[in-house]
Amino acid sequence: AALALLCGSAAAVVVWKWLGKRQIQKQMEEARRTRDEGVKNIAKAVQQFREQVPSVQTDAILSLPLLELTGRLQEGSLSPKTVLYTYLEKALEVTQQTNCLRHFIPECEEQLREIQQQREKGLLYGIPVSIKDHIGHKGHLSTCGLVQRLGTPVQEDSILVKVLKRQGAILFAMTNVPQSLFNYDCSNPIFGQTLNPFNHQKSPGGSSGGEGALIAAGGSILGIGSDVGGSIRLPSSFCGLCGLKPTAERLSGWCTCLLNVDICSHPTPVPCALGPMARDVDSLALCMKALLCEEMFRLDPTVPPIPFDEEVYSSSAPLRVGYYDTDGYFPLPPCMRRAVQETRGALQAAGHQLVPFSPPRINYVMTELFLKTFFADGGDAWLDLFTGDIVDPSLKPQVNSCKIPRLGKKLLALILKPLLKNVATISTCRSVKEMWNHQHEIEVYRTEFIAQWRELQLDVVLCPVLGPAFTTGYPGKLLTAISSTMLYNILNFPAGVVPVSTVTEADEEELKLYRGCCDDPWDRTLKQAVAGATGLPLAVQCVALPWQEELCLRFMKEVETLSHEK
Repeated sequence: AALALLCGSAAAVVVWKWLGKRQIQKQMEEARRTRDEGVKNIAKAVQQFREQVPSVQTDAILSLPLLELTGRLQEGSLSPKTVLYTYLEKALEVTQQTNCLRHFIPECEEQLREIQQQREKGLLYGIPVSIKDHIGHKGHLSTCGLVQRLGTPVQEDSILVKVLKRQGAILFAMTNVPQSLFNYDCSNPIFGQTLNPFNHQKSPGGSSGGEGALIAAGGSILGIGSDVGGSIRLPSSFCGLCGLKPTAERLSGWCTCLLNVDICSHPTPVPCALGPMARDVDSLALCMKALLCEEMFRLDPTVPPIPFDEEVYSSSAPLRVGYYDTDGYFPLPPCMRRAVQETRGALQAAGHQLVPFSPPRINYVMTELFLKTFFADGGDAWLDLFTGDIVDPSLKPQVNSCKIPRLGKKLLALILKPLLKNVATISTCRSVKEMWNHQHEIEVYRTEFIAQWRELQLDVVLCPVLGPAFTTGYPGKLLTAISSTMLYNILNFPAGVVPVSTVTEADEEELKLYRGCCDDPWDRTLKQAVAGATGLPLAVQCVALPWQEELCLRFMKEVETLSHEK
């Protein structure tokens, strides 16, 4: 009888688990069905527009830079309707190839009517804008690639969305993200893997990977992403875009995401920053100018009322530029160092002063400050996000490592230390006092970094960014490779990415000789991740001190101009 009871209980558990998985599958299928239905409706609307206005010069509109497009819309030589349907048509084509869209925003047609009734034309009048999945838009889901987020549409527009609409922008699409946003690939079990538009074997980066793919392939002219470890800058690097991570509090992050553990609006000391992504630096500057307006300062009093400083952005005074081509923690592929060195040479030739700079204690930043910030509880709160969910294969390495008991992690670190130079245990804060001490340590490090910057009298810093684009699936195996971007989240400095070159055959040959730091398994994995990238973009990172977004953008513009001249 006891045996029969035991067998019955085991069978009940199996059935219960099977029913749970079946329910998850049904929810995911329904979400995909809703998305596909939305795509069909937009395709139908585009077709109707095409029949009504057959003479639209699609390629001419898509080739216009943002500044020129805004000028044409403001003067009335192009209509917002024509521009919107041109970009909707292109976005349909791009998402078929790359799976970059999570959802079209059907209310874009309603927005079109509303902006035409506005008394004043905003700075982004008639510009179609795409937003990352988790940025709140009324009536739409904010999924973060998680099944538990599929049932509750957002009740109110986020402040950023309200301000974009007030400035005349037309929000037309929400883009795909990695599950939980904590990955720099772009894949989740609900909506699948987003591909790099330049090479479908490669990732577009993450977590703003859907934005990266859509903009790079011409399906959007301006997008809004978020960055808590490189999530704007890495897709910009992988997809050849310009992207800016501002000082976190410069733009409102209110009502961006409502996860239990909020990766998207992470509590200080390492807050999340929302920022623009586009095909050129002037587009980023225009977006920041549009967002830093009275409406944003009124809606979110926690945002400092500092309008965009056009004088700083348009200055041509020579800059004193600190530079480094490696942070000494995770050696990047030779082509990324080449990108920094060539840019350094071009800046020097243009009359700027270049000063070697070495960021202090990066090993400490990554192992103590970064990992301890995000996994202060050993990763428990993050793991809770996957309760009753299917874990995406790209996240399994991180999820599995978080599940190892604390003692097991320490033993594993000891065993792996001889094989992996940068191996680190996920440190936890075991008390409130330890958490306060940890926050204090971050402040101490910021003070040390700024003191070194001031001592060298730097205006800005030129440094590497991770790239070129990884083969899909590899970002999840190399979390600590993001030291180049993560540093400036810890510091909360504005940092942007600018494409300056492309991978050559010579770079691929040099990669074959790459040994990294000590030819350990991580170095070999990085080599595999970036191989086969001929023709893909190479970028550099530009950094300024907190609240100096205009100076950061001005430096990015200088780098962009010099790379175009080259």
